[in-house]
Amino acid sequence: MPAYTYTAKDAQGKTFTGTYDDMPNLSAIRKDLMRMGYSLVKAQKQKTTQRRKRVRQKDVVEFTFKFAGMYSAGLGVMHCLEVMEEQAENPALKEILRDVVQKVETGSSLKKAFEEHERIFGSYFLGMIEAGESGGELSKTLEMTATYLENRLTITQRVKNAFTYPIVVVTVCLIVITALLTFVVPMFSKIYGRMNVALPGPTQFLVILSEVIHGYWYVILGVIIGAVMIIKHLLKNPENVLRLDGFKLRMPVFGKLNRLVVVSRFNRSFATLISVGVPLMEALDVAKLVAGNKQMLGVTEELKEVIQAGTPVASALKTHDLFPSIIIHMADSGEQAGKLPEMLLKGSEFLDKDIDRIVTSLLVKLEPILTVSMGSLIGLILMGVYLPMFDYMNQIK
Repeated sequence: MPAYTYTAKDAQGKTFTGTYDDMPNLSAIRKDLMRMGYSLVKAQKQKTTQRRKRVRQKDVVEFTFKFAGMYSAGLGVMHCLEVMEEQAENPALKEILRDVVQKVETGSSLKKAFEEHERIFGSYFLGMIEAGESGGELSKTLEMTATYLENRLTITQRVKNAFTYPIVVVTVCLIVITALLTFVVPMFSKIYGRMNVALPGPTQFLVILSEVIHGYWYVILGVIIGAVMIIKHLLKNPENVLRLDGFKLRMPVFGKLNRLVVVSRFNRSFATLISVGVPLMEALDVAKLVAGNKQMLGVTEELKEVIQAGTPVASALKTHDLFPSIIIHMADSGEQAGKLPEMLLKGSEFLDKDIDRIVTSLLVKLEPILTVSMGSLIGLILMGVYLPMFDYMNQIK
């Protein structure tokens, strides 16, 4: 919430100043002062001199591990939160924890206190907190939550780090190509013009492309910005997001990887939630949000209908091609042995290994393809630049 500096006066007309950092607006400040017998003279929002820092998932994982460790050691919830608020280095996280502490102090449950910050902590975190509070196993659920969040972050970082090299290669090559077309081609074009050298087709194409970039760069930039804005506007429509998420699961090359990542998130969160006593239907509702793909919303609703009708979880999962056979077999074995959560978690471990294997395999194939393709493209541009020079040298001979 924003901080306000105010000036007020008491019943005798004496003025005084103060600050509020827990009021949403001026109306709330005026009401609070009137309740104490004061009247508001003026108030203004304080300007923040420090740029707001984003709360990263790494910060959330670190916070959850600290919370779990301190609570398991016997410290009370309030004590844990106050210590972590004091020690928080991220100003945004410190502000969030301050808000949570104030809510808990006024009698709010831990889940309700964090609910306003669901965008930061996620549905899974809130679901596990609620399960821990209601079941009296907050220590256990915090530890499981910390482990789950760390595992999810590790998978995400592995995928990002794996594709860093291809992205860097493509970016560098695009910069080199742009520099060649912007600076090198025009320079050689002027030289060939003075020498009255006939330009072959490839060189003429490069010269035209260079002139377009030089003369109409603002149009190109405008088209790019316009395209980005149109895409952002289209993605505000839930139907378009649903179609895009569906394409991610079916796209060539990366489709299988995306499916495994989505199913791993869904399966692991579902298994962890039911392991701490969360009802199946509620666990599915949380898991579909954690999956990170809108296609899972419809899939989960179908799963809920089938399971509510009395169908075993394994049979329900089998009705969708999205779930790999290993998950279905693990669910079947778990239901027969009465260890569904444990077996589903084992299934997620297998999926995570498959994700690592596919990422490694993709990189082995992508790196040489990208290197050869980008190198060939730059080579063709240079060849087009020097072709007239070769023709000119041959004529001199």
